[in-house]
Amino acid sequence: MKKLRTYYAQFRHNSNQAMERKWILPLALGSIVSLFLLFLTTLTSFDGSPFLFFYHPSAVLGGSSPFVESQLKPIPVSTLPPPPRFAYLISGSAGDGLMLRRTLLALYHPLNQYVVHLDREASSEERLDLEKFVKDHQVFNKFRNVRMIVKANLVTYRGPTMVANTLHAAAILLKQGGDWDWFINLSASDYPLVTQDDLLHTFSYLPRDLNFIDHTSNIGWKEFHRAKPIIIDPGLYSLKKADVFWVTQRRSVPTAFKLFTGSAWMALSRSFIDYCIWGWDNLPRTVLMYYANFLSSPEGYFHTVICNAQKFRNTTVNSDLHFISWDNPPKQHPHYLRLNDMQRMINSNAPFARKFPRDDPAALDKIDSDLLSRGPDMFTPGGWCVGSGKNGSDPCSVIGNTTVIKPGPGATRLETLISALLSDNNFRPRQCK
Repeated sequence: MKKLRTYYAQFRHNSNQAMERKWILPLALGSIVSLFLLFLTTLTSFDGSPFLFFYHPSAVLGGSSPFVESQLKPIPVSTLPPPPRFAYLISGSAGDGLMLRRTLLALYHPLNQYVVHLDREASSEERLDLEKFVKDHQVFNKFRNVRMIVKANLVTYRGPTMVANTLHAAAILLKQGGDWDWFINLSASDYPLVTQDDLLHTFSYLPRDLNFIDHTSNIGWKEFHRAKPIIIDPGLYSLKKADVFWVTQRRSVPTAFKLFTGSAWMALSRSFIDYCIWGWDNLPRTVLMYYANFLSSPEGYFHTVICNAQKFRNTTVNSDLHFISWDNPPKQHPHYLRLNDMQRMINSNAPFARKFPRDDPAALDKIDSDLLSRGPDMFTPGGWCVGSGKNGSDPCSVIGNTTVIKPGPGATRLETLISALLSDNNFRPRQCK
């Protein structure tokens, strides 16, 4: 071994000497060429002499100053983060077709992805009418970002079929929806209070792993009335919609995981949705099987999963981003919002509101005119809309750069809400406990 080291050292020494002799001639030639070029540059004047004109600063930069620094223009670097993308589920039931269409137009932006669903209780004619609207719309066809669940699910609000429908839409969006950052579930009776540009602008400054979900572990009266009873949802096996029914036997509260409850409406990160679909540690599937017999499972399933998953429990923002007018104490369904609720909706700074009636569009018309600048049967205008809007035409009929975001007053309201939710007094203290 010692001889090998000695031989290797001698070999390196001889090689180095040979290499040094090898590079003497090229080095000498290079030095001569460099001196010649230096001599030529001394002949170049700053008055436009023909020698080496291509090195003249004014020839390169188009200016008159002899100093390069004075001709350089800094490349503008945008300090704005790239806009996020939202993936929406907008769902409805019998008679919701027109409301769903209106909500879709109000929420539309080319950067986002959309799944619309009319459940099986809606007539075939109503579902076909919505399908035709989606298929024939020129803008939807251009961006191919609106999908309809044609094979409708039967959805019972108080049973697990609503959770199953939400997971179905989320799986479609993961598989076909390309890149997106947050999943937002809405119903046909929801409506935006800010433009999509307002929402995209505000959320572009937020960490993409945040989950906006109203939740609490203090389930109170729900333990006796919802957790311990065992219910069966006919929507799991029947072709016709029917209310859930109770089994006489009751059960205890689970010990393998802690129950949480809250609002059925949420904005969930893509990473969490991916976890709910794939469930690599089996928690989402276990919790789903438990909530298959739980009353009003949409108000508990995602909350229980996220607050029992170590990776996600510290990513929750305790809000459903909605203005909802409840009884006190709240009942199963909120009050319908009317025109006289307008100021309270605005003061809430929330980006969404619910629940709006089908038979009284006055509140929605007021939101369109005052908050969204949206005409009847038109899109909510944004930076991507470059039409003139003259003579009542839709400004979004002419499409510009879809990444141009033009926030309005709604972004200021929304920023106020998000800043309060993420403040030291609200964010950490109101996470999963």
